[in-house]
Amino acid sequence: MKKEFIGIDVSKNTLDVSLHFSKAHKVFSNTAEGINKLLAWADEQVKGFERAFCFEHTGIYSLLLCEFMEQRQLIYYVIPGLELKRSLGIQRGKNDKVDAQAIARYACLFEQELTRHELPSATLLKLKNLLSYRSKLIRQRTAHLNHITELKKVLLQTQDNPIVASSQKIVEMLTQEIRQIEKLMGVQIKRDEKISQTFNNITSIKGIGLILAATLITSTEDFKAFRTWRQFACYAGIAPFEHRSGTSIKGKTRISPLGNRTLKTLLSQAAATALQHDPEIKLYYHRRLKAGKSKMSTINVIRNKIVSRAFAVAKRNTPYVNLVKYAA
Repeated sequence: MKKEFIGIDVSKNTLDVSLHFSKAHKVFSNTAEGINKLLAWADEQVKGFERAFCFEHTGIYSLLLCEFMEQRQLIYYVIPGLELKRSLGIQRGKNDKVDAQAIARYACLFEQELTRHELPSATLLKLKNLLSYRSKLIRQRTAHLNHITELKKVLLQTQDNPIVASSQKIVEMLTQEIRQIEKLMGVQIKRDEKISQTFNNITSIKGIGLILAATLITSTEDFKAFRTWRQFACYAGIAPFEHRSGTSIKGKTRISPLGNRTLKTLLSQAAATALQHDPEIKLYYHRRLKAGKSKMSTINVIRNKIVSRAFAVAKRNTPYVNLVKYAA
């Protein structure tokens, strides 16, 4: 059966829809009623053809659309915005209709490389939302802390300053809210037996705490979205790549600037913690430095070690065993 590729440009209020082969285009509201009309219009336009929907990952704006696709068991692909942008090459001008056409074309060209999307479980969605909200609260707290620091540098007297006092109260309130969100995350994890088991296994690794564990679980959909830890390391932006071509370009092997910055930061913090509390990691770190390796490359190797350990214990469904303490 022939297949028609339907590209959808998702925004806060609207859904621009374009068909790749027939070139039909229409705009719908990003609501339950609008999505029902979109699917009915697609049925009418694509009679006798198999349909494949494709749209960018836009967080909460595309969540309702995903839920409708899941309910009707439709084939749909969700692609990262940066991946789509880089695939388009040089463009002149931009609008929602052009973007929808580009998405439909992308789905047609790269169909063999795309993986059919499935919504994660309700627990993972709730956990992801809590992590996102926590990050927002931390950014707000950091902004107020920076404001307090700047005021203390400028003002001679800050003890009775109402702005400083107000900012400090906001910081305290945000800190309490962050702790409350972390408690809710723990409760949410314990409610799901499978996720709770995964959480207990990966937190047995030195360096992995609540936030990194929850981020790993949601990013990997409980370690099902990536086949190997190396694939995930590439996604996180900690996998080293060669940089050379012919005889003229002989750059050092380095990590890519592309990747999940949140994961990269959390894994750096985990590496620092492991370096303090894991004798095996500490020994490995100093041995590499003595061999002339740089500190940053060694830290990156430790980040990769933590990821590989997390995948190993998650796949085995057993806690991490530190073999060093059993060595003769």
